[in-house]
Amino acid sequence: MEAFLIIVKDIILPVFIIMGLGFFLQKKFDLDLQTLAKLNIYFLVPGFIFVKLYDTTFSGQLLLQIVVFFILFIALLYIVATITARFIGFDKGKSTTFSNSILFFNSGNYGVPVNDLVFKSDPVAMSIQVIILTLQNILLFSYGIFSLQSIQIGKLRALFSYFKMPVLYAMLAGILLNIANVSIPTFVWVPANYVADAMVAMALLTLGAQVAQLRLISSLPTVYISLAIRLILGPIIALGIIRILQLDGIIAQALFIASAMPTAVNSSVIAQEYNNHPNFAAQIVLFSTMFSTITVTAVIYLSRLLF
Repeated sequence: MEAFLIIVKDIILPVFIIMGLGFFLQKKFDLDLQTLAKLNIYFLVPGFIFVKLYDTTFSGQLLLQIVVFFILFIALLYIVATITARFIGFDKGKSTTFSNSILFFNSGNYGVPVNDLVFKSDPVAMSIQVIILTLQNILLFSYGIFSLQSIQIGKLRALFSYFKMPVLYAMLAGILLNIANVSIPTFVWVPANYVADAMVAMALLTLGAQVAQLRLISSLPTVYISLAIRLILGPIIALGIIRILQLDGIIAQALFIASAMPTAVNSSVIAQEYNNHPNFAAQIVLFSTMFSTITVTAVIYLSRLLF
């Protein structure tokens, strides 16, 4: 029990303090959430990903292991989400929002700070989280938007949105320059690091401000089904994949913890943008973030026992 409380105090509480500040500032000053979101998506997250991937030493084998884990994890979650949505009887639009709430987890403005605090800025652990973050962003801003847009405008036009996201190019630049051992000039590297250092605080602040805008409509049982899959079944599936791939140590711990993150706020943002059951998506994000204080703490504790 003491170890559990230490995790809450040293890892979860700092995350929620900054989120709380964002919540308070949003209530007091009515911040422009679109601007904050754009700063994160088009400025801070790409800068963070570029710096971390360029500055981290990782092997091709590690990258392959993470990609294989991610593909298997997302595929199994998609199968579970699709079967569950059909069993409940959702229409196509609500089924998509339900699936997105399970597939897209908050690996950036929640996962990165948790990883940083758990592993005390260990470069290998952070590189794993950054790769997961990158893959999640690519999936969110390609399939996530595609799945919603295709309902309204068709699949072909929806496909082009994939190439408009800077995260993809930041990832490619970071990896290629790292592999090629290209030296980056100081006048570029210094501001790039400033951007990367600002990401965690601003991301948590933005998350708190976004949560402050969410509104409860009703307590729907289907919301809790989404939470159970995302926060409980997700880590169980991840644990099974980790065992099958025979991963251990920091790699296993980082992937296990990453799998337990709550539903990404951006899943609600894109549902709002394309008017696809936005209230349903917002409730899932809010409750998922709240209940994650318990489930993420439990997963961190278990990761130290299992690996």
